[in-house]
Amino acid sequence: MNLPNLIVSILIGYLIGSLPIGYLLGRTKGIDVRTIGSGRTGGTNVYRALGARLGLLTGVLDFAKGAVSVLLIRSFFGDEAAAALAGAAAVAGHNWSIFLGFKGGAGGSTAAGALLALNPLAGAIVVPLFVVILFVGRIASVATLWVGAGSVVAILLLHVINPVATPLSQLLFAVPAMVLIAISLRPNIERLLNGTERRVNFKQPKAGAP
Repeated sequence: MNLPNLIVSILIGYLIGSLPIGYLLGRTKGIDVRTIGSGRTGGTNVYRALGARLGLLTGVLDFAKGAVSVLLIRSFFGDEAAAALAGAAAVAGHNWSIFLGFKGGAGGSTAAGALLALNPLAGAIVVPLFVVILFVGRIASVATLWVGAGSVVAILLLHVINPVATPLSQLLFAVPAMVLIAISLRPNIERLLNGTERRVNFKQPKAGAP
């Protein structure tokens, strides 16, 4: 590992992750999504505030932030540890954006994008289940928590199967991402434990719905 490269990787990943896609899309409609629903800037809250089209676009672009961070750093340095840290930093940037006073989203889509770029097989395990959990269970926080925890499980499992294809250095993404997502979702976790967590209404989204 080259320490300067790792530091640069973290900074670049954080700045890419900090791009406030949901906030900017909301502003195109004259709406500050931070004042609606959960106050987050991710796809779920944008969906509640602005509808399906912009909610989906937010999710896709947030996904791309994670993937681009990993692929960019991998192409620069050819270092899996640096690429992994860039992915984790992108999640941190999304959740605590420097452009929004260190506020943002929960990191699920950005983490999913980073995982798929870092380890496509792990992504193929985690990302489809993320989609299933979200659309079947309709609880976005559970789906997002799965991305964090599932990343760790998938990478550990694939490392046991093939240590060369899945080095343990990829945990430098998975473990921080899991922790960052859990920290961001603390209020949601409390509501899950109390049985009061909100569900996503995929049939009739209404702007400003709580």
